[in-house]
Amino acid sequence: MTNPVTEDTHDFGTGRLTASVRSHGAELVSLRNGDGDLLWNAGAAWPKHSPVLFPIIGRLPEHEITLDGAPVSLKQHGLARERVFRWIARTPEGCTLELVDDAESRAIFPSAFRLRMVYLIENNTLRVSYHLHNPDNTSTLHASLGAHPAFRWPLKEGVAKDSYRLVFEYDEPLPVRRIGADGLLLPEKHHTPVRDNILALTDALFEKDALIMEKPESRSVDMVDPDGHGIRFVWGGFKELGLWTKPGADFLCIEPWYGYATPVGFRGDFSEKPGLLHLKPGESWTAFWSVKAI
Repeated sequence: MTNPVTEDTHDFGTGRLTASVRSHGAELVSLRNGDGDLLWNAGAAWPKHSPVLFPIIGRLPEHEITLDGAPVSLKQHGLARERVFRWIARTPEGCTLELVDDAESRAIFPSAFRLRMVYLIENNTLRVSYHLHNPDNTSTLHASLGAHPAFRWPLKEGVAKDSYRLVFEYDEPLPVRRIGADGLLLPEKHHTPVRDNILALTDALFEKDALIMEKPESRSVDMVDPDGHGIRFVWGGFKELGLWTKPGADFLCIEPWYGYATPVGFRGDFSEKPGLLHLKPGESWTAFWSVKAI
């Protein structure tokens, strides 16, 4: 997209928890608990903090994809992360931003949409809400939407990365999926590395890219050190969960999604792509995630 990156940000917070959101991509770019950063600093290993993934997650195949005969030419993770959102509200506790379709977006994704992002800090918890609406009077909106927040790993200086673990709300015995070198979802399923409800975190888990949980039972997970200190991440409205880092980098992405990367071998109309939301004219969909220090 042609919009330049802007440093127009809104700072907010209550108590010990403070945050900053940038209008470019409606991206959370800072989250601090007291004197400590919880969010990744968008360093050289990965130049993002917490992009909004819309209207696709992952990549499209290299062959042409169309929607009702019109071309769909979205780059990885879609268009929202490269667009400047409009401020709707800015308060000491949070903010609301909005992105609507226009001629530029319709040239690469021929659908009407309205996406609102709401950030709110309350009781030392950040809640991030997604509100997707189909304003079209006749056409269905076919899309995916996902979160991609990157948290510091390790969260505390002097604590070894491989001493951290994810503790899920429930046992997670189902197989996981992987993404191939071309960014498409592989057909094979793999035994989960989650043991009961615990995933021991190591860089080796991510040597073959993200871990994708298609149907997690849990709606919360704690990322904690051996003393049980860390963050509690909660989500709702999303169906899938991705976990990702670049081995050697000091971050872990905990990513609730509605949808996933395009499966290998997919051919057909974009509306038939597996995992999409299908919002009829006038329909809306909402989801959220929240995080706090524990």
